[in-house]
Amino acid sequence: MSEEHSSAANGKSETIAKELARDGVSFRTGNEMRSILGPGSLNAWLAFTSCWDDLGVDSYMADGGRYRRRRFAVFTAKDGSIQRATHQPHYQSRDYNPVNGGVERWFLPIETATVENHFAQRLLGCCTMLFDVCAGQEDVSPRWHIEMHQFRIEATATETGSPTPEGAHRDGVDFVSVMLIDRINVASGVTQIYDPSGKPLGEFTLTNPLDTVFLDDRRVFHGVTPIEPLDPTMKTFRDVLVLTYRRVCN
Repeated sequence: MSEEHSSAANGKSETIAKELARDGVSFRTGNEMRSILGPGSLNAWLAFTSCWDDLGVDSYMADGGRYRRRRFAVFTAKDGSIQRATHQPHYQSRDYNPVNGGVERWFLPIETATVENHFAQRLLGCCTMLFDVCAGQEDVSPRWHIEMHQFRIEATATETGSPTPEGAHRDGVDFVSVMLIDRINVASGVTQIYDPSGKPLGEFTLTNPLDTVFLDDRRVFHGVTPIEPLDPTMKTFRDVLVLTYRRVCN
């Protein structure tokens, strides 16, 4: 990445950080994310996204649904150095996830080739840089526990798909990034933001690949409306990549 592009990316991260500090949420279009991530990473986009066709069914759905597929990976980051951690379960307390929380959930690990893909590495680096900036007033050099989630939500003529079956919620972390990978034959899937009292703060739809929302999870709740097919005879799915960042004690 050129020094000029690195400087521009840093400036855009500072703008997003200011919006997060002010509003608790910042939305960036796919075109804006392309500018932030740079052309080099975009050359790896097709290889990165192809693995969404090989996710495992989420067998922990308390509603009995078979509409969610996923893979999962954990990383640690400190001073800009990001390392993949040993594969482990995903855990949320029922305080944050009253539907599927309270148990250790073991998902298929994200493939090594996916993690090492240049696009994934660049995105992890940019998000870590961004959230380092966000944490700057509170923790000069935070250590992060990072979770990466690949999701595919499917829908059919007889079953809607719920991206957030727990409804409006927090994830119990510090910061969250949600990037749209693809959206095929989907109606609805509207992202909704609320303050802790339940007051609506706004809504928008991740429509185009790389559309991304950044959240200060300590300050806002978020949810996504269920999806259904535009054309009930066609395959329907919504693919996203979620990154969560939680401070850990050094």
